[in-house]
Amino acid sequence: MTRTFKALAMGGAMAATVALAAAASPTMAQTVQTGVQTVQAAPALNLSAYGEVKIKPDVATITFGVQTEATTAAAALRDNATQMTQVMAALRRAGIAERDIQTSGLNVQAQYDYVQNEPPKLRGYQAINRVTVTINDLNKVGTTADAVVAAGVNQVDGISFGLKDASAAENQARQLAVRALQSKAQLYAQALGVQLGGIRSLNEGGGYSPQPMMPAPMFARAAMADSTPVSAGELTVRIDINGVYDIVR
Repeated sequence: MTRTFKALAMGGAMAATVALAAAASPTMAQTVQTGVQTVQAAPALNLSAYGEVKIKPDVATITFGVQTEATTAAAALRDNATQMTQVMAALRRAGIAERDIQTSGLNVQAQYDYVQNEPPKLRGYQAINRVTVTINDLNKVGTTADAVVAAGVNQVDGISFGLKDASAAENQARQLAVRALQSKAQLYAQALGVQLGGIRSLNEGGGYSPQPMMPAPMFARAAMADSTPVSAGELTVRIDINGVYDIVR
């Protein structure tokens, strides 16, 4: 037998001896089990808060359209293009830049008359061209709406107000949210009779999102001297946060 084989044999015998001893001795097995300790998580406060800022909008978006009908699709499109050309000229006269005008929809479809117990009868074709306009001067919202209606717009889909840059309002809301969270954490610690430790984690949600388009009534007073009244109101910028604080006993 070589030395290597002897070492392996001795190691196997030793392992077998330890295994037998452990099996034969409940005390040893119990000692091994009691050596494992469960680590308990430190107590903590998990709280949420928010900060909210009211701010006046500084930009408006209007979506409107021109709808025409004719006996053929080509004629409906041609009439529509004529009216839309006049609308675009009115926008330029109102001081709206080309970059703030975007076609948002163009549709041509057949129109049918329906009579009970009779097959549908083709009446003609309808063409609709929709445009979304961004107005950076809120004082021009009403006059711009009147100008495009006078130029041929016969559909106003809606209006929305927003912010060109929401970062300042968001940062202000963040500060308010953190102050509210700190105040709430201190209140809980005092009520529980414990010391408030450092903050373990902080998560943020919310923030500024553009206002959804609101339905707008048809501007029927294009020929009147006064412009259509439009009220921008205020926007709400809200930041939600969640924080976990350590508790010191």
